[in-house]
Amino acid sequence: MAKSLFIICFSIILSGCSVKKEIVPIGGSKADGTVRMGYTYGDKFGAFEVPVVDIERANELATKKCKTWGYEGAEAFGGKTENCGMSNGFACTRMNVAIEYQCIGGKSAQY
Repeated sequence: MAKSLFIICFSIILSGCSVKKEIVPIGGSKADGTVRMGYTYGDKFGAFEVPVVDIERANELATKKCKTWGYEGAEAFGGKTENCGMSNGFACTRMNVAIEYQCIGGKSAQY
């Protein structure tokens, strides 16, 4: 019984803790028509943290930024870039994640 309980507890720990993360604009270029959205994770549960990100919200924010620059919308390039933001010497304890968007359409796209 104790062995089964240990295995269950260990499995729960390894499965990670889902944590909702807010994605925000972190950079971009009007001239290039790109918007960079990002978030960090690992702050609360380290390597066991599993980020949950609202990608639709990220699309909305990137589109809004592109529209202020004269474009019609935005679409993600695809994929994401992850960099270690903080390490404890053994593993990365905070990850920085960026998703790049390309502004599309509109007068600004014709230049």
